[in-house]
Amino acid sequence: MSDIRHSLLRRDALSAAKEVLYHLDIYFSNQLQSAPLPIVDKGPVELLEEFVFQVPKERGAQPKRLNSLQELQLLEIMCNYFQEQTKDSVRQIVFSSLFSPQGNKADDSRMSLLGKLVSMAVAVCRIPVLECAASWLQRTPVVYCVRLARALVDDYCCLVPGSVQTLKQIFSASPRFCCQFITSVTALYDLSSDDLIPPLDLLEMIVSWIFEDPRLILITFLNTPIAANLPIGFLELTPLIGLIRWCVKSPLAYKRKKKPSLSNGHVNNKPAKDLGVGMDRDSHLLYSKLHLSVLQVLLTLQLHLTEKNLYGRLGLILFDHMVPLVEEINRLADELNPLNASQEIELSLDRLAQALQVAMASGALLCTRGGLLQLVISGPVQQSPHAALPPGFYPHIHTPPLGYGAVPAHPAAHPALPTHPGHTFISGVTFPFRPIR
Repeated sequence: MSDIRHSLLRRDALSAAKEVLYHLDIYFSNQLQSAPLPIVDKGPVELLEEFVFQVPKERGAQPKRLNSLQELQLLEIMCNYFQEQTKDSVRQIVFSSLFSPQGNKADDSRMSLLGKLVSMAVAVCRIPVLECAASWLQRTPVVYCVRLARALVDDYCCLVPGSVQTLKQIFSASPRFCCQFITSVTALYDLSSDDLIPPLDLLEMIVSWIFEDPRLILITFLNTPIAANLPIGFLELTPLIGLIRWCVKSPLAYKRKKKPSLSNGHVNNKPAKDLGVGMDRDSHLLYSKLHLSVLQVLLTLQLHLTEKNLYGRLGLILFDHMVPLVEEINRLADELNPLNASQEIELSLDRLAQALQVAMASGALLCTRGGLLQLVISGPVQQSPHAALPPGFYPHIHTPPLGYGAVPAHPAAHPALPTHPGHTFISGVTFPFRPIR
């Protein structure tokens, strides 16, 4: 590698970067002939950092900076390389060598260039780059995945109005990338604050993808060998938990976003007439469609888990993820005045109950009855609806009529009522469900 480095030092930045890709292509092609999973040595990574990411090798040296035109030309060189390389194994290992985080000062340049490369690949529909990016998202820690997701959302949902249509079209080009993109986006936008509510264009695009083909969110799970223990700190196999979080928390999160303003130092305590006050009608319909699609996917999981011999052994929705979700709903319900958000709280709890029931029935959520009971008890469903009322306030149904005093307690004790025999269980009778909303 030292001989290659000396030859590259005599070249300009763009030709040196192109030459590095050429040498790495030969190097990894030879390695793949002898080993199916070659180890990326330190030498190739150092060449990439010095001649692609412009990080100097010598300490104290000033890093080189490419101007905007040179950076665009570098992105074009990289796009063309991945498009022209016909062997997927070589593409994948070169992409991994370029963009796998190393925990050093080159990572910022690495992530910046990756975001621009994937953004360009979306714009010009370079499928090989999108497929490599999908694999990268699957094996990279989530803290880096959300950075790539944010870069794409900024480029296609925030900066230029209408550009989301370009991103939307990759649904048919690279479904695997779309699946990983949804997973990373739901990890980024967790609705924990107003800034982390997904933009409307992004929400509309994801709902249209999933509503058109709900199996999209299972692509990674269906096409990936399942390890005994899933690694911690990486993206989930499916975006199911993130999408459930969106559906369940959205009524309360949007209500918090449009919290009633103070007038004369007091909050307006008039209850909302309809759900559209906190959440606009378009968003409400989108989350309803998304909730329906998620339930449909959950219903199909029993078959897929059985085919993979994982039914009852692998929970795609971890119970440890549902506990903080219930805690977040509880916190949001406490933050909002229950008198002003009764409809939103009821909708959130309905969606949570439906998701839990279908997930447990399909085997996607592995949970004991005791664990489920504890989960339900910790939620706002067990709280009294009048717990948050100010002292001295009683609903009108408990207030004595005008002109009459409160009814005194009856002095005489009532005799004990006779006990009745318990009803026998009739197996053919079902209990009513709440409609999906």
